[in-house]
Amino acid sequence: MILLLLLSLALLAPLLAPYSPTEQNLEMDLLAPSREHLFGTDKLGRDIFSRVLYGARISLLVGISTVAVSSLIGLFVGSVSGYLGGRTDNLLMRLVDVLLAFPGILLAIAFTAVLGPGLNHVILALCLIGWTGYARLVRGEILALREREYIHAAKALGGSPARIVRLHMVPNLLPPLLIQGTFGMAAAILAEGSLSFLGLGVQPPTPSWGAMLSEGRQFLLVAPHLTTFPGLAIMLTVLGLNLVGDGLRDWLEKKKK
Repeated sequence: MILLLLLSLALLAPLLAPYSPTEQNLEMDLLAPSREHLFGTDKLGRDIFSRVLYGARISLLVGISTVAVSSLIGLFVGSVSGYLGGRTDNLLMRLVDVLLAFPGILLAIAFTAVLGPGLNHVILALCLIGWTGYARLVRGEILALREREYIHAAKALGGSPARIVRLHMVPNLLPPLLIQGTFGMAAAILAEGSLSFLGLGVQPPTPSWGAMLSEGRQFLLVAPHLTTFPGLAIMLTVLGLNLVGDGLRDWLEKKKK
């Protein structure tokens, strides 16, 4: 329900937002929440409710795009590594180990610092570091699946490795990938918020929850609503994704049993 609500608000933002998210009115800066401005206004007089709605679009776009690209890369690398084994497996997994040896947020900061700030660069940076978890997950599943009897039967019938992986292994990989993707989307939204907070993500005047937190921190004692509402939006989104991931994992485990 949390995710459906946030998704609906993001899709209907142009209809629900009472003001433009970038419209400035310096005479109405730092207003407290009221009927005219449900979440108040920021230092430039922009309506925070409108900016939170449009910020949901940015966060969901980053989360969905990152998970989609990362899972595809991880699926390919993990499938090749797990099915072929040998030197190919060692080479690919050592690359994964090297990337996992560094904190993900530090690598994301380094990539965005080199590439420059911006939405596309944030998504690219998160994809470059996000595929490793999917690759290790897929490799482990492939190692277990390739010993099943129906895989040996497919090999005996002359099935090529690509056909066996595509038709007989990938369908069994979708449930764990779906669970991993749910948690990965939450991590991507947090990472995007962190990068925007540091000024390396989405650039003004485009609304972003992380950037809104950064702009409001200097007014914590005067206008705490500047950080309260975008912070709650991040918290609820990540909470909803984690609850969905836990529910999917429990449901799939019961179904498997």
